[in-house]
Amino acid sequence: MANLGAIEPGRKAAREPGLDLLRSLAILLVALFHMPLERAPEVLGVAEQCGWMGVDLFFVLSGFLIGSQLLRPYLHNKKPLLWAFYLRRAFRVLPAFWVVLFVYVLVPGFREQPNLPELWRFLTFTQNLGLEAPAAFSHAWSLCVEEHFYLFFPILVLWLMRKPSLGKAIAVAATIFIAGLIVRWIIWAHYLGPIAGDSKNEHLFIVRYWGMIYFPTYARLDGLLVGVLLAGIRIFRPDWWSYAMARRGRVFVMASILLGLAIWSCWDLYSVSAVIWGFPLIALGFGFLVVAVAGLQFRVPGATIGATLAYSTYLTHKAVMHLDRVYLGNLLSVNWLVSLAIYAVSSLIVALALYLCVEGPFLRLRERIISAIRARKSALATAPGLAGS
Repeated sequence: MANLGAIEPGRKAAREPGLDLLRSLAILLVALFHMPLERAPEVLGVAEQCGWMGVDLFFVLSGFLIGSQLLRPYLHNKKPLLWAFYLRRAFRVLPAFWVVLFVYVLVPGFREQPNLPELWRFLTFTQNLGLEAPAAFSHAWSLCVEEHFYLFFPILVLWLMRKPSLGKAIAVAATIFIAGLIVRWIIWAHYLGPIAGDSKNEHLFIVRYWGMIYFPTYARLDGLLVGVLLAGIRIFRPDWWSYAMARRGRVFVMASILLGLAIWSCWDLYSVSAVIWGFPLIALGFGFLVVAVAGLQFRVPGATIGATLAYSTYLTHKAVMHLDRVYLGNLLSVNWLVSLAIYAVSSLIVALALYLCVEGPFLRLRERIISAIRARKSALATAPGLAGS
């Protein structure tokens, strides 16, 4: 997911410590969910049980940040530059993703699972549609959701802002929200409910749940929607945003209540309550959490580096943990604390290497390319006679 990382090079002024903290929290939850710890304390076990929700936090953050990027120009009566947006997204996402993907393809020992979906599904970002887990690099499903969002959301923004109105925005948001509920209910009623609790069809139920509910974009828009709505409020309704900022304590309490309800609803991930209501509750809870911490100015130690390495960590952590189990199995068997340290240190080392060798250089190259294009456009605008040459 492209917003797993911190604010990119060249845009450091836009960094917000509160959002860095949430990015770090999100990747920590995801890593804990995939971390095979044995005999861990109960508190850590709860984190492992609910760690999958970290992806939903990433979705909320992505909707908030991308929504802000595309909506902010309208404050100055301008339209977002789509060429710049898509170029930024491509340089942000693709280089590191392609490197990790081709390691998965060319080095079978790197894979945490023996079966790898077809290469074309990764290259077209359709891997999350009909994905059967477990599979190698299956966690790239969430990157597919993000890519679909990057592709279609700018077009939706242009349409919405042709004749902007609060009612129009609310109608579109309500349609997306209700459509998600209906789609998940229909899938449950026709494909999951009839075989729920049937031990003979347990494997089929699990395959259908992950392939039809958890992975596909059409069922996972709640977090992105909440993030975009928050971005719209922050930009176009600053009084509302200031009102919430002045009551961060109450907002945080509300976030805690909603996330508590979400955890209770989704404790059994395969239940009908989790399928239909779980994702909206999680999205709303994390949305309130974003509001509660967005304006914080103090930096939590480690949050900046965690946010910076989050995307590279996301891409590589499952394979790194697999290699740890293959080559450091004896050390991992000592106790859960040693295992936790090995998994954490090795994942961060590989993520740092990927960031320094691939992600960071391409982000800097991106800024140089965009600056050069803008400089050329500016030169042409100030010298009209050159435009026809």
